[in-house]
Amino acid sequence: MRGAPLPAAPRPRDWLLRYLPLYAGGAAAIVAQQAVLAARDLLVRASVDGITAGDAAAGMRAAQWVLVATLAAAALRVSSRLQIFTAAARAERRMRALLLERMLNQGPGFFRRMPPGDAMSRATHDLAQVRGMLSLGVNGIVYSVCGMVSALAVMLHLSWRLTLAAMVVAPGLALTRKLLAQRLFARHHEAQESMGALSGQAFRSLAGVRAVRALGLEEAERARFAAANRHHHDALVALSRVRAAMMPALAGVASLAGLGVFGYGGWMVMSGTLSWGEFAAFWVALLRLMGPLMGLGTVAAVVQRGRAAMDRMQAVFVAVPEIAGGTHPPLQSVRGEVEARGLTFRHGGAAVLQDVSFRVPPGGSLAVLGRTGSGKSTLVRLLARLEAAPPGSLFLDGVDMCDLPLDQVRRSIAYAPQDAFLFSTTVERNAAYGLDDPDTPAAGAAVRDALARAQVLAEAQALPLGLQTAVGEWGVQLSGGQRQRVALARAMARAAPVLVLDDPLSAVDAETEARVLAEMRAWTSGRTLVLATHRTAAARRCDAILVLDGGRVAEAGTHDALMAAGGAYAALVREQDGHEPDAGGAEPALAAQGVS
Repeated sequence: MRGAPLPAAPRPRDWLLRYLPLYAGGAAAIVAQQAVLAARDLLVRASVDGITAGDAAAGMRAAQWVLVATLAAAALRVSSRLQIFTAAARAERRMRALLLERMLNQGPGFFRRMPPGDAMSRATHDLAQVRGMLSLGVNGIVYSVCGMVSALAVMLHLSWRLTLAAMVVAPGLALTRKLLAQRLFARHHEAQESMGALSGQAFRSLAGVRAVRALGLEEAERARFAAANRHHHDALVALSRVRAAMMPALAGVASLAGLGVFGYGGWMVMSGTLSWGEFAAFWVALLRLMGPLMGLGTVAAVVQRGRAAMDRMQAVFVAVPEIAGGTHPPLQSVRGEVEARGLTFRHGGAAVLQDVSFRVPPGGSLAVLGRTGSGKSTLVRLLARLEAAPPGSLFLDGVDMCDLPLDQVRRSIAYAPQDAFLFSTTVERNAAYGLDDPDTPAAGAAVRDALARAQVLAEAQALPLGLQTAVGEWGVQLSGGQRQRVALARAMARAAPVLVLDDPLSAVDAETEARVLAEMRAWTSGRTLVLATHRTAAARRCDAILVLDGGRVAEAGTHDALMAAGGAYAALVREQDGHEPDAGGAEPALAAQGVS
């Protein structure tokens, strides 16, 4: 059962409207429960008055109905909680899916502002607090309001004078709750922000554990974590102080009402203006009133915690994706022509690429060559639509990539990064990631073919469980070169019209690289290849070469033409040929130095 649709950045009320039938059913059950409890209070009066008047039979009959009313109220209470908590659980499930969807749509700038650890904290810890607000909070608010109305109605019916005496403390109770609730919100917000910072620090330390150990920086990381942990501890202590004060403060103010009723009510009974049954029923109703009043502290804490968490989650919901698809109709078939026209890209105000232009025909290949920091990786990330390119600068089959549906562009361009990421699953599953149906025999054959062309199939089959060997978190069970080649196989297995590679063999020796590139060049026949590399040996295998220097095109042309020109490319070739012998000359060169 669903109510109103969700807006782009849903607030708590939107979730209530989304699951309104369940929330309304739960509220109706609470209203019915409180009506039954009001009737029970009046039955208490009849039972006590019957017994004190000497009519034991009438008193016992009323007492039996008190028991029936109590059981009925309990059943209604279970029904109300079941409906409200079910609605909150469904809202949590939808909210978690929406958070993941929004995060997946964000560009790299979003995750520079919100590190993965902080994002995880919002999607787990903060989400749990919002669920608590939508379950315990909503249930507590409805129960408190209905319970107070029901109890006050009974109390006024029995004696308006005694009710006024009990309500003398109401203004003090409301003021106390308001002041403490404001402090609770601030403390909860601080605690959840510090939790996000602590999660981020833990994530960074564990993600970079190899570098930490290699550099002997364990103590420095412990100190950073200890500082974040101490800050979170201080925030929790400050929160605990407010929460510790709330219940005693509310209970102290509320107890004054009980003392007033006990004294004034006893006098009324002794003076004959109130019967024993009316006094007993009034006392039972007052206890029912004290329950919601005392519970206001807990409800306020849950709601304020949920509000603070929702504020943090709103940062995800309201974030505008840096990269969005266009409204151009999807291409019927993608030939694979890739073109850049005066591409200029800035990051943080500084120009990373300036006036870059090139065209790769369908089935052609282009090597993007340059030293570290020349802009190679930025260019291929722009081609893969992982960064937001300016409109009118990058084209696929003659259509501006910014105008095409984002899903089609990314499905048409397979991308393999230099910093290969593997999921914590098997080798085969990692290579098959991105295939529509990885469990079919055809997909299995495509994966094995891609692994073989990436020169990693034999190594993978030699693992303890072959292709079914789990690679561990981030692929830690494999070497750097193996991770890169599995990631390359993953890109190749998709058989997309365009293959974009960002120095995917930087951790592989020259001989293996040569075999991979030879296989890949044969495999890409009919497919477009854009290869970013710092190695001229890899670049010369492509149809054309684009040399970047400081984000600008220094040279462009074929290997032979650029060598004849004697410019930057020729200088790089001479430099690398002098320091990086070909695969066939590696052993003689080493032997000449006395290495065998």
